[in-house]
Amino acid sequence: MSNENIVPQTVSSEEQLERLLAEPYPEDVEFARQLDGDIVVLGAGGKMGPTLIRRILLANEEAGVDTTVYAVSRYTESGLEEKLQSWGAETIRADLLEEGALESLPDCENVIYLVGMKFGSTGQEPLTWAINSYLPGRVASRYSDSRITALSTGNVYPPVSVDSGGSVETDETGPVGEYAQSCLGRERVFQHFSKANETPTCLLRLNYAVELRYGVLLDLAKRVYAEDPVPLEMGYVNVIWQGDANSVCFRSLQLADSPADILNVTGPNVLSVRDLAERFADEFGCDVTFEGEEKETALLNDASRCHEIFEEPRVSIDEVVELVASWVEQDGTTWGKPTKFHVRDGEF
Repeated sequence: MSNENIVPQTVSSEEQLERLLAEPYPEDVEFARQLDGDIVVLGAGGKMGPTLIRRILLANEEAGVDTTVYAVSRYTESGLEEKLQSWGAETIRADLLEEGALESLPDCENVIYLVGMKFGSTGQEPLTWAINSYLPGRVASRYSDSRITALSTGNVYPPVSVDSGGSVETDETGPVGEYAQSCLGRERVFQHFSKANETPTCLLRLNYAVELRYGVLLDLAKRVYAEDPVPLEMGYVNVIWQGDANSVCFRSLQLADSPADILNVTGPNVLSVRDLAERFADEFGCDVTFEGEEKETALLNDASRCHEIFEEPRVSIDEVVELVASWVEQDGTTWGKPTKFHVRDGEF
């Protein structure tokens, strides 16, 4: 499929950005047409949830199907619930750790699980494990008769040789730090209940989704623009445009199986942090400095299987770099949540 007209030369508002991230591809529309049953998105208020939900709603509209999309969240961000309602989602306020919360939710044939705790996990390890490892078991039991796609992370892998191209789904796991360990716990719990209850499940090992308000590229761009040194401890990364990640997340429901399927989700290239920083410096017309040196290993995913099933991401790294640079120069809204992508000890 051609990339023509998918990405504008610049994005000037959050509304334009959110529509860009949500605009469904023809494959999303066709999948919406074929999918049976309603959808409940758990953890709808996070970084991925809102534009994923909007993409599904727009795909449903284009497909001409009457599928209800329930958006479940605590809704701590002001105005988000109303925004999702205006797009057509049925919103439900719930803290899923509270007794009775899951039982009060509607039955749904399709579950997209986005709940997770990463930033702030250091110092709150018990809560991290409760959210990332205990809650999945409760959800898997509540929705044992449903089809489940659950968001995981590439952090369940150990750092691997840069020359390897990244970990593949059949490689041994080796999570570094309690956050990553608890994410492997999430996977193991979903795998257990998928097998025990014959619940079709797909686990998505994602790293890293990027857009203009958040992500590795924004972190790099802001450092370069402010002329702060760029750390090189984790000298190589994979990234994927959030819109492409949204598309894969939605359509991965078709891969749900028992035992649970596992799918790496990221872009096709191993990217040099040094090279990316220098590209931003060229965009800004400034100098860039570095601290530390690249190691021989990095946290990297090989998403070849994902690309074989769903094709490679529509939006290229060149397009995203230009959009991020323009956004930073415009002083566009950001979420103030650094990814800490350079951290090697697993403490977030």
